[in-house]
Amino acid sequence: MNTPLSGREPALLEVTNLNTRIHTARGELPAIQDVSLTLRQGEILGLVGESGSGKSVTLRSLLKLMPASARVTGSVKWQGRELAELDAAALRAVRGGEIAMIFQEPMIALNPVLTVWRQIEESLHAHTKLNRKARRQRAIDLLNQVGIPAPESRLDDYPHQFSGGMRQRVMIAIALAGSPRLLLADEPTTALDVTIQEQILKLMLTLRDQLSMGIIFVTHDLGVVAQLCDRVAVMYAGRIVETAPVADLLQRPRHPYTQGLIASVPQSGDARTALRSIEGTPPSLLDLPLGCSFNPRCPYSTDLCRLQVPTLDRLSENRQVACHHHQRIQIYLAEQLERA
Repeated sequence: MNTPLSGREPALLEVTNLNTRIHTARGELPAIQDVSLTLRQGEILGLVGESGSGKSVTLRSLLKLMPASARVTGSVKWQGRELAELDAAALRAVRGGEIAMIFQEPMIALNPVLTVWRQIEESLHAHTKLNRKARRQRAIDLLNQVGIPAPESRLDDYPHQFSGGMRQRVMIAIALAGSPRLLLADEPTTALDVTIQEQILKLMLTLRDQLSMGIIFVTHDLGVVAQLCDRVAVMYAGRIVETAPVADLLQRPRHPYTQGLIASVPQSGDARTALRSIEGTPPSLLDLPLGCSFNPRCPYSTDLCRLQVPTLDRLSENRQVACHHHQRIQIYLAEQLERA
């Protein structure tokens, strides 16, 4: 795991009160609400939570990749520039050229009837001034950089001729074509076996170190977060409920939802213990409970939780939590540690 970066370093990305509402036949769905986060150069931020918590929508909203039925508001500042104020041409230059995205399922994201070369070249043509011969060589270099053997002979293959892990590497190569400073990775290790997942995570760390990129890494796997990320933001029902450096969050979770996620992870060791789960299910975004969205599943819930949405309070320079009872939880955890 990496050491969190100093808060004095300038932010690459500053997101403030980002909201995305999607019009549906049943009404307006609040996909994400008041999401605020920052990312610095060379930092890896993990975005975690159950399915439907808003992680992928957050990434797509940053780059205005939502469908026409969605309304996105709030501030997204990229290296000091407000992305909402850019015209279509300027925004296209940022997408792929300065900020790139790896989508969750490469077999869906890659075009099955185009060779890998054609798909990498498309990005190189859009974001570089290289001629065709130079683009071809750059594509070979990119495949080599992401660890695909014999890239010269694989360049003219089609996506179905690659394994799942190799397709994911192709997706990363396409994302790197424009030499971006920020990589948005939407669960790139989902559905990969543990050996390939390990290789992809090591590749991410290597690329971060070589290129000084910032990375936002979406996942539901806290083991991946512990291995890869510097900081983590936990999402629930479209809101960020806790942010902290990874080690602090895993050792001292301050939000009940974060506690539940950590408790549900199998622990190493000889002793066999039953896994603990979070009771209940995530709420429908079309029918959120009053107050804190987590209150129906929370063991600390009170009348206040059922009436008032908690604000994301700053506890320290690198730590925030949205819970009415985080001080009570801190005391409880301290007592548990003393007993242990």
